[in-house]
Amino acid sequence: MKKLIVILGPTGVGKTDLSIDIANHLQCPIISADSRQIYKGLTIGTDAPTQEQLQRAKHYFIGSLSIDDYFSASQYENKVIELLADLHKSHNNVVMTGGSMMYIDAVCKGIDDIPSIDPFLREQLLEQYQKEGLDPIRMQLKLRDPIFYDQVDLKNHKRVIHALEVCIMTGKPYSSLRTNKVKERPFEIVRIGLNRPRHLLYERINARVDQMIERGLVEEARRFYPHKHLNSLNTVGYKELFMYFDGECTLEFAIDKIKQHSRNYARKQLSWYNRSDDIHWIDLSDKSVDPKGFILSKI
Repeated sequence: MKKLIVILGPTGVGKTDLSIDIANHLQCPIISADSRQIYKGLTIGTDAPTQEQLQRAKHYFIGSLSIDDYFSASQYENKVIELLADLHKSHNNVVMTGGSMMYIDAVCKGIDDIPSIDPFLREQLLEQYQKEGLDPIRMQLKLRDPIFYDQVDLKNHKRVIHALEVCIMTGKPYSSLRTNKVKERPFEIVRIGLNRPRHLLYERINARVDQMIERGLVEEARRFYPHKHLNSLNTVGYKELFMYFDGECTLEFAIDKIKQHSRNYARKQLSWYNRSDDIHWIDLSDKSVDPKGFILSKI
């Protein structure tokens, strides 16, 4: 049976090089599951694969969208499933790797068939959010869908706004459309999780941020500063530097915040992954285990 090998793990753990080694061994391509590396130009801040790494293995969904493009996990699911149908004609195996939990779940489990949102409606609600804050939108959601209102993180403006968008578009509560039913796939899914002891992971994350700064992250962020309102740039590494450009903090403070928020995101990723019992975990600090051999033994 055709397989999708998913190599996941927290940010900074070391997914990219190992995924390329596995893809080269299997002579197959790599599908990126990173919701920010998909945008053109966000190379340093997202720690996207380098040109040398991209030449070592064929990658999909790296730098393929403009920062202005709207792209959801549902769209990602549809495009990846379509791509896999084509790739599996010539490859028994395909590797997927990345740190976006929703993207990985979208492909492995599926997302409910929520209708596409009218761009004009999205623009209206975003404009309202920017002018009036989140409270009025929360209240609209509470009236239209009190069930989801009690479930959602009310501080997460993207989730709150999206739920209200769906309510308005469909005339139905968002909660009534969420079945969370796992979709069957015409291929086998093997999920491999990479991890390291927490203190070692944090050291790697801190060091990686320092390397990003040395590689020119400040200059990269400055180029995108005029577009800071876009959702594609509402992410760790850029939003902290935008605060620095706005004069709200020093550069040193912004860098420290990038490190802190990256560590927080790593914890969030691990918490998300730990809900699943189908992931084969590897401790990359365990020198007695050959990661490549371990992964190949699970395929």
